[in-house]
Amino acid sequence: MTQTLSIAPLTQSAFASFGQVIEPDPATIRMINSGTTERYHALGRTEALGEGAQVVINLFRGQPRNFPYKIDMMERHPYGSQSFHPLNGRPWLVVVAKDQGGRPGRPHVFLASGDQGINYRANVWHHPLIALAETSDFLVVDRLGQEHNLEEYFYPAPFFIAEASI
Repeated sequence: MTQTLSIAPLTQSAFASFGQVIEPDPATIRMINSGTTERYHALGRTEALGEGAQVVINLFRGQPRNFPYKIDMMERHPYGSQSFHPLNGRPWLVVVAKDQGGRPGRPHVFLASGDQGINYRANVWHHPLIALAETSDFLVVDRLGQEHNLEEYFYPAPFFIAEASI
């Protein structure tokens, strides 16, 4: 049986149970540097749990995916949040699922603009990075620590994203 996933726009309200959407929010603006810089304050919260945990900054280079695209696995990081910020201004897909008894439920797919980043809360099921159309760079804020911070789950039957119109 083919299980097809639809793609929804990425919005603060639709994504709230999984983390935060990182984008300019006029309600958070603070003018700094003698009025020459707009600071959009506290758009996400970094979580680094566990013994000696640290927050690290990485660069990920994602290869574009071909469609239809099969979603057959999800992952989560129990000890820290993970934040992705596109650097090339290209749209990309965000795939998340609610926890159902220690495994991910049906995935939700969001189309993020090239100006939207996201911050997954600790322990949120998500699919690895899905770049669209071209190789794309992402600034990733992540957790470094001694505990094993990756759980993977493989669905017994895959889901498919038919096409990502950008």
